[in-house]
Amino acid sequence: MGIATYTAARILKGQLQNQSGEETVMTMDTFPNVGLVKTYSVDFQIPDSAATATAYLCGVKTNLNTIGVSAAARNGVCKSQKGNEVTSILKWAKDAGKSVGIVTTTRVQHATPAASYAHSASRTWYSDADMPAAAKRDGCTDIASQLLKNTDIDVIIGGGRKYMTPTGTKDPEYPRDLSSWGKRKDKRNLIEEWQSLKTGKVAHYVWNKKDFDAVDPETTDYLMALFEPSDLRFEAERDPSMDPSIVETTEKAIRILQKNPNGFFLLVEGGRIDQAHHSGRASMALHETVAFDYAIAKGLELTKEHETLTVVMADHSHTVTLNGYPFRGQSILGKSPVWATDFLPYTTLMYGNGPGHKIINGTRPDIRNVDTKNKNYVQQSAVPTESATHSGEDVVVLARGPMAHLFQGVQEQNYIAHAMAYTACVGADLRHCQGQTESPVVHTTLDNNRAGGARGSAALLSVLLALTRLM
Repeated sequence: MGIATYTAARILKGQLQNQSGEETVMTMDTFPNVGLVKTYSVDFQIPDSAATATAYLCGVKTNLNTIGVSAAARNGVCKSQKGNEVTSILKWAKDAGKSVGIVTTTRVQHATPAASYAHSASRTWYSDADMPAAAKRDGCTDIASQLLKNTDIDVIIGGGRKYMTPTGTKDPEYPRDLSSWGKRKDKRNLIEEWQSLKTGKVAHYVWNKKDFDAVDPETTDYLMALFEPSDLRFEAERDPSMDPSIVETTEKAIRILQKNPNGFFLLVEGGRIDQAHHSGRASMALHETVAFDYAIAKGLELTKEHETLTVVMADHSHTVTLNGYPFRGQSILGKSPVWATDFLPYTTLMYGNGPGHKIINGTRPDIRNVDTKNKNYVQQSAVPTESATHSGEDVVVLARGPMAHLFQGVQEQNYIAHAMAYTACVGADLRHCQGQTESPVVHTTLDNNRAGGARGSAALLSVLLALTRLM
């Protein structure tokens, strides 16, 4: 969700409401404190979501493809992660007595949510079936198993069912689709294990909207909702009878977590924004961003600004650009009225690289009769790559609520975790919290915090667009 995506989504949101679009005010636009964040990782100029999520959630910059470990750990080398694990603000909040949760539109084992609870030398070790034999021999464990073991997470919402069940386990929604069946080779059923761990508590596991809607937040202690075998469907393709929207999942999470008088921390990720960009599908990416903006609005509606720090940020940017000279109010998904020197039209949104690069008989495809507004349209790109890459410019960080002024200026990405922890009075250094009359509260995506003795809720609506896949 780089600035180009942010701007284009603003225009689309307005145009979906039959306005010209450019003057539209997104919920994100109402945040009074704005800064820029440098996203590079320790080893790469342009990062992936594993390194960036570790930075803004754990407060430590690290290497590409690694999760919840310092830069002393090397990508894919199990032995190197031992002793180099780092914890996240989600754990700091839990240790401080707050309730914690993750909501994502990707699989819950994906890079961004995983960085809040897991430690892995490889972001791709979703289940034990994804791990090399050497890593298992050296004592490393898969990300899905760490979801249960490392931190007691109150709310877990997203996709990723197949990484939780044994090989051969039929998926309840797609029993005939072999690719949706369980993947675990260790024969563990982590869903059943999670349920047994919650004995004596009101804990619900659901995989469809009907059961999800039936969950009463007022009486629920724990919720695990896994709506797809892997990542959730794009908003434009979502079946509303089977899967809730990110607005609905955000609301359910907050209502469950906010019962804790000590506050809560919630990470909400619009992770499929990134995945759509990787496919060169700008329409899909923008619709995901608009949905995310509505989730932010719901978060603000359900929390009180004087006690809730809400932070919105992208983990990194993409190579999408706004170009040409489209007229005011022209569809953001349309074509520039001024053609190129090859006497062919081009779209307002294009990519620096990606699957949309095509040269036919020495020239670009003629898109005069192509519906570029179609959700499946793949934008043209300058360089042919199987998947569009990330880009390396700074991303915007937006904040409102207690201590929101800390999120201004140009900052290193790992600063974000420490600023949130400072606000919420969680983590290792609590010297500034001494003398408070009440214990602190936190929210990250939505997180309760108390600053300066005020009962606060530090809510961090982490808009991180968790990129689904690095390349």
